This record gives sequence, structure tokens and C-alpha cells, in this order.
Amino acid sequence: MPRAPDTVPVLGYRIARLDLEKAARWIVEAAQETDRPRLIVTLNPEIVVRAASDGSLRATLENADLTVADGVGLLWAARRQGQTLPGRVPGIDLVCRAMEMGGESLRVFFLGSKPGVALRAAENARQRWGVEVAGARNGYFEEPEEVVAQVGETRPHLLLAGLGEGQEQFLDRYRSELGARVMVGVGGTLDVLAGEARRTPQWTRRFNLEWAWRVGLDRRRWHRIPRLLQFVRLVRRREQRL
Repeated sequence: MPRAPDTVPVLGYRIARLDLEKAARWIVEAAQETDRPRLIVTLNPEIVVRAASDGSLRATLENADLTVADGVGLLWAARRQGQTLPGRVPGIDLVCRAMEMGGESLRVFFLGSKPGVALRAAENARQRWGVEVAGARNGYFEEPEEVVAQVGETRPHLLLAGLGEGQEQFLDRYRSELGARVMVGVGGTLDVLAGEARRTPQWTRRFNLEWAWRVGLDRRRWHRIPRLLQFVRLVRRREQRL
């Protein structure tokens, strides 16, 4: 059983004091355990803001077995509280490193995105890291029970779910039925793995400006700017109460 990591309290959430390498190792070790399913949350400012007005989402985040800081805003918030975190743990880097570490010993189910994307992502991951593909299916469905049963039949070590804003709640609600040892909401990671989308330039990741590049150049993401400003207000409001 993977050792419970030290955590840092940030806005009421327990952020693991783990860097990318250690967090990926934690996932690989947890994927070998059969005692209970584990939910991994890659927390960023947008999710924190949504959870502030969504009790169901907040409860899901609090139920996570491992929460990592996928967002420079979380590092900033921790510093404002006098705490330190080793650095960002971007969701895409985390699951890719975990698959690299686990290799052929890791059985992975790819769930989400448009028809065909999950299948291509699965095949690319198999070729690149040697993981065993438990299954793949798109994220368009009306009856979640059917999808849950499909995933559950494969008993994957790792479930990667790119289901949009409700992905963490879906995983938490059905975590026992899904049959996965470890599950992670991965957003647009499947699109990147499938070659449908590209990551931002390396320099933006080095200087923690990946979010600025995405938001600034994509009009469809401009609605996220108010959420980022709301995150700053949440941090400052909490400071005033302490």
C-alpha cells in the first residue's frame, strides 16, 4: 500500500507535498493494490472556484485519496499561507509518467472525448509505453450505468477519464462499480495523447505560463478569466478570516 503523503492545507483542501516523480510513483504503487479504489484529483484554481458554489463537487474533492497541485495558482496560494509545495504536478505529465513507470504491468482504460479519440490515445500509449489497454470508449453517453458496467468488466489498474467538468463527480459516484484501482479525471489529456491537440510550447511550461498561453490565444477559453480572478478573491478572503 502506498504511504500516505504529507499534505499542505490550501483553501480547505489537502494538497500532497509530492513532486511529479513521487506522485507518479504513488499512482503506480496504488495501481498494484486491490484493497479499495482510489480517486486522484489534479486540482487547479478553476475547480476550486467551481467547488465554492457546488457542494457536490466540493464533497468529491474532499473524498479524493490524493490531490496534487495542477496549477500555479495553488502554489501561489500555498505560499500566501506560509506553506510550500515542491512544484506543479500537471495532470497530463502525471498520467504519462505513471504509464511510463508502469509500462506493461499497467492495465489502463481510456474513457472520454469524441468518438475515436480514446481509441487512438490508447493505441499511442500502448506503443509508446507498453501499457496494456483494458479498453477505450468515447465520452458521449446518456446512460452512465452502461458505461460503468463496460469499464467495470475490464477491472483496469488505471482509469483515465476525460469527461469535462463533471469527471471527478462521475468517478467518485461510481468508484466502486467502475472496478478501477486508481482513477483520474484527465480533462483534455486524451486529445493530446491521440494527436488531436498539441501542448503549449516548452518554455510556457518551464515558466508556469501554460495557462496564460491557452487562455490568451483561444477565445473559447476567455470565460475562464473571471474564474481566475475569483480564485484570487477566494485566497485573499480566506487570509482576512485567518
